[in-house]
Amino acid sequence: MSSIVKEILASPIQMADQVSKMAEEVQNFRQECLELKSKTEKLAGLLRQAARNSNDLYERPTRRIIDDTEQVLDKALVLVTKCRANSFIKRLFTIIPTTAFRKTSMQLENSVGDVQWLLRVSANADERDDEYLGLPPIAANEPILCLIWEQVAILLSSASPEDRSDAAASLVSLARDNDRYGKLIIEEGGVPPLLKLLKEGQMEGQENAARAIGLLGKDPESVEHIVNAGVCSVFAKILKDGHMKVQAVVAWAISELAANHPKCQDHFSQNNAIRLLVSHLAFETIQEHSKYAIANKQHKSLHSLVLQSNAPNAHEEDDDKQAAIHPMEAQISSTQMHNVVSNTMAMKGMGQGNVGVATATGNHNGNATNAKKQQQQSGTSHVSIAGTSIKGREFEDPITKAEMKAMAARALWQMARGNLTVCRSITESRALLCFAVLLEKGPEDVQSYSAMALMEITAMAEQHSELRRSAFKPTSPAAKAVVDQLIKVIEREQIELLIPCIRSIGSLARTFRATETRLVGPLVRLLDEREPNVCMEAAIALNKFACTDNYLHENHCNAIIAAGGAKHLIQLVYFGEQMVQIPSVSLLCYIALHVPKSETLAQEEVLIVLEWCTKQAHLIDVHAIQQILPEAKSRLELYQSRVRGFR
Repeated sequence: MSSIVKEILASPIQMADQVSKMAEEVQNFRQECLELKSKTEKLAGLLRQAARNSNDLYERPTRRIIDDTEQVLDKALVLVTKCRANSFIKRLFTIIPTTAFRKTSMQLENSVGDVQWLLRVSANADERDDEYLGLPPIAANEPILCLIWEQVAILLSSASPEDRSDAAASLVSLARDNDRYGKLIIEEGGVPPLLKLLKEGQMEGQENAARAIGLLGKDPESVEHIVNAGVCSVFAKILKDGHMKVQAVVAWAISELAANHPKCQDHFSQNNAIRLLVSHLAFETIQEHSKYAIANKQHKSLHSLVLQSNAPNAHEEDDDKQAAIHPMEAQISSTQMHNVVSNTMAMKGMGQGNVGVATATGNHNGNATNAKKQQQQSGTSHVSIAGTSIKGREFEDPITKAEMKAMAARALWQMARGNLTVCRSITESRALLCFAVLLEKGPEDVQSYSAMALMEITAMAEQHSELRRSAFKPTSPAAKAVVDQLIKVIEREQIELLIPCIRSIGSLARTFRATETRLVGPLVRLLDEREPNVCMEAAIALNKFACTDNYLHENHCNAIIAAGGAKHLIQLVYFGEQMVQIPSVSLLCYIALHVPKSETLAQEEVLIVLEWCTKQAHLIDVHAIQQILPEAKSRLELYQSRVRGFR
């Protein structure tokens, strides 16, 4: 840095010396040139002072100010050179406007002011003695740029921890107010000093730095810049060893960066962010949560080796078969989920929290010490995850713990979106059981983020059979726990969780056995006079049960009819909004296609409904309906000839 700044300063210093020397030799406008010399020498002295303090100078404003100073000195040199004309002919043909000296003199004064400001802003806080820096002339047209320079310079200097924290808070405010300001902060080199503060600062400064980084990543280009600056390794270290309040902000920042640029998901995953986030999610959520951490193939803990040695099939590659050795998981069934949740939950007095919009409700009885004593008395132990520091986390206040879980779930949700590798890592970590527990007993925001994470994971499982078979095998206790909670949400019709849970059940439609009869009924009931978006999602999910690709499509179609689905679908086809009509027509076609002999379809005159659909342009233009509507109609005509004479 020092050598770069010295190189930047070398040229204007030489130009200033040249202007001063030539100003002494002028023949014309001598008084004006001597005035320029005086200001140039003052500028040269400041430039030499900057060169001596090059280690402390902030490079971005230095480049900008020195570039402008060079242009001013170049104009002064040209003007002084014209005044050196010593022959009559040269003086006759050399035209120098009287305003040129005044303008150049003013520009030199501005350059002096800019360099003085640069020296002050780069000085230590003790040397400035809280002096108001003011606005440099160069930033007169863009004062925000000056404010950004000032705050970043404080971060770069050896200012007090409080000053650096305040500077990071100022950048947070700027980045939150305006996306352009965020881009300016990145362009002016604000990310590296924020990461340095995050690594070395006190807790408040770390929080402000992490929040600023999360706010700066508003678009893919900005996120790419932040990732290239080394944010992934810094965030991973905080998630491992940092204070829980800082860890919560870091988890939120990860969710923001992943949401705005999904390509960074793999970078965070490669830095063990998934394992660390899952450890926070599992802490005080499921008993002996270390058994649910992602296995580290290079450095396995003694605890994990003992588990493997006790496993009946130690060399079995199927993770779900290994899961059966867990004494708690082995006893989980659809009717026992409530007992499992009650016995494994250690979320005493958990509140609600969020980063940026902090909210907290709920009962918080006792303190962290009492909670620890209760855990010891009840025999609940929390074994340390290999490679993850959890020392002291049990003493955090309930609000901070709840906030940490919420942000961990939020980060896992955004990390899982459209990423098969991340989804596989999450499911291998046994985070599914954590999501199931939190979906039932967690605070409102934790429930919401858990539902969204499950929606993304199941959507990826729907597309990839390998993930579907490994993570959501019907015999897997964790998968059973997830399905139980999804069904409970749908049955209770929890509006805030309903849509992601409906989508999750639909994505898992091909994983259920014929003996699983609990799923269709709750979805069919949602078709009856609900909000349009709820009806639409329910119809889309039922399409996945009834479609030809589902091996049990006939069973599911019969179940839909038995639950009264035909009557609801007819109402939606005739009177529903277009977004509801399309999946309703598609579902009705699948039912007619797979169970055309149904008496209920004849009684409800479904053939007439399908005939009406063939005359609706907005329906027959839909490709999915084009493919199945004619065949569904012809099969009904074949098996129910008595209704061919439609009215």
